[in-house]
Amino acid sequence: MQGDGASAEGIIALMQASVPKVSVKLESLIKRGVLDRLPVTFSAYWYEQFRDWDLLFPAEKDYYERLFSLLDCSERAAVDRLFAPLRQVELRMGVNEKNWPRREFTLDQADLLNRNPHYTQWRAAVRDVFMQIDPALDEEVLQMGHPRLAIVIAPAELPVASDQMWMRLRKQASALPVEIPDRPEDYLPLLLTGAGRADRAPSIIERYAARTADSRYQAWMIETGDALASAGSGQENVVHCSYAGLEKYRKRLMTDVDRLVRSGEIRGPRELGARLKELKVAPSEAGLAQDPVLAEFARATLLGGNGTLLLNNTFVEWAAIQAIRRARPAVQAIAFGIRNKIKPFSGLLIYADQDRVNPIPTQMDMLGSYVDLEIFYQYVWQQFEKYPEYRGKTAYLFVGDGLDQMLVIAPPDFLSKLPPAPAPLARINLLMKDWLSLS
Repeated sequence: MQGDGASAEGIIALMQASVPKVSVKLESLIKRGVLDRLPVTFSAYWYEQFRDWDLLFPAEKDYYERLFSLLDCSERAAVDRLFAPLRQVELRMGVNEKNWPRREFTLDQADLLNRNPHYTQWRAAVRDVFMQIDPALDEEVLQMGHPRLAIVIAPAELPVASDQMWMRLRKQASALPVEIPDRPEDYLPLLLTGAGRADRAPSIIERYAARTADSRYQAWMIETGDALASAGSGQENVVHCSYAGLEKYRKRLMTDVDRLVRSGEIRGPRELGARLKELKVAPSEAGLAQDPVLAEFARATLLGGNGTLLLNNTFVEWAAIQAIRRARPAVQAIAFGIRNKIKPFSGLLIYADQDRVNPIPTQMDMLGSYVDLEIFYQYVWQQFEKYPEYRGKTAYLFVGDGLDQMLVIAPPDFLSKLPPAPAPLARINLLMKDWLSLS
């Protein structure tokens, strides 16, 4: 009996050692066995996510805690019924203790899933689980909701009149004529700060960040250049993610990945994925490197999106979507630009720097930018609306720098307070401040 007890203690110690660093609340749930009572493929995935706990945003950590708290407090029989279809699929797939030890999710196990003839059934079973869980989790968020703001800005260089902008969104939106300032360079500062550029007043994003100093990731500026950052006064708590600002890091990534692919050191996508995780941004390459969470966000955004290394607007669109999905910011300003034309045979698919490998002069693509952005506006708005934090609580302003009209999608409380048209940009700024209780 004493030997049996020692073995049991050893097993318990081993299991505890395999628990990654997480919050006190989640660690307590893990020790109570909530994950070990779930299908092994489901629980193992989450253990893998927890291993990067220190690189997660607060919103992600909160979701994990709420998810497993819900499963822990639910009746055991109800949880068993919820996961019964997934367990059945696992049996058909041949998942067992030999090929899938608990609390592990290796690349070999990912292959076991991806190459299994029952993979589509497995994905459907997982999707059905979340279709039943998410409404309850969403309800928690809805009860704690507060006003939010998203400003999506088209560049002044885009040669399109306001009546040809945002065509995919006009059925959902209200068009608001605006006053164009005498000085074109004051357009964005008046909208974002309520004052001219020379005043260097703090923008609404910066004001929100200053008010919520305890929440580092609630106010974001994502842009191709520095149109947003230069319009305000500067505020440390704003997350500023700029394609131009990441230029040194982007070019190093393209060089390193291109070298890895050409050298023959990488024998497959699994090895490439592991090596890509090592390509972290250096402090000398971008200010985001000072924050481990944002440094990993920059790496994952640049290497996870199709074309994010080479196309400025694709980067902005993908970074905005990842920020929405992962950080759930309360205030976000997104500024697109004009992208370059893709050069023929430029090595786009192997991460090559176009200017280095192709001597053809770089050209701005006005038409391509317009077509891309018409899709991106709608896609970004739809991504916001996927999450309960934003539905029915967010004022969306679609703005063209220098245009005489903007588009507004917002709750009735916001729309009812729109100033008379044509609206002064400073009045719209006051309305946004009032909406966020900043005035």
